[in-house]
Amino acid sequence: MKIGVLALQGAFIEHINMLQDLCIEAVEVRTADELRELDGLIIPGGESTVILKLLQDFGIYEVLKENIKNGMAVWGTCAGMIVLSDKILNQGRNPMNPLKAIDITTERNAFGRQMDSFSQELDFQGIDNKIQAVFIRAPRIVQVAKTVDILCTLPDDTIVAAKQGKILVTSFHPELTADHSIHSYFCRMVEIT
Repeated sequence: MKIGVLALQGAFIEHINMLQDLCIEAVEVRTADELRELDGLIIPGGESTVILKLLQDFGIYEVLKENIKNGMAVWGTCAGMIVLSDKILNQGRNPMNPLKAIDITTERNAFGRQMDSFSQELDFQGIDNKIQAVFIRAPRIVQVAKTVDILCTLPDDTIVAAKQGKILVTSFHPELTADHSIHSYFCRMVEIT
């Protein structure tokens, strides 16, 4: 199994390290050609507007859309969730063109600024243990289609993780913890491909 981590911007090295801890072949992805060799892809946290612009600038956007259409498993964390979303709230002056890979609406910076970051133990559907969720300028899911599975919510029922087909999204950063549970969960999704 070979999983790529989009390495154009954001917290990609932490995902690489988590996958390598699981003995998974993990590679940094910066070109469309590198996408063609993968079984799955992680789009890390960072700045969603920058990631979407770089996907276009590096010629990756259309190839990635095609790979998703053809069944590639993709996981987006934080900004990566926004990139994969169908609709985005709080876009500011520069409207974004997300990949529309999962039928959700996300709200950017839903929990406040950097100084409002927090961590919380949560239940995650399909994982036996509680997971540690780290929220940094995180988005939230404000609407899901009936075909989307809600995997994790905050105590107030705010949706922070979901799955539709081969697309997984988390508004938090599992790669910033010592817990490999969600990376293992994604690897199982890739294996089913």
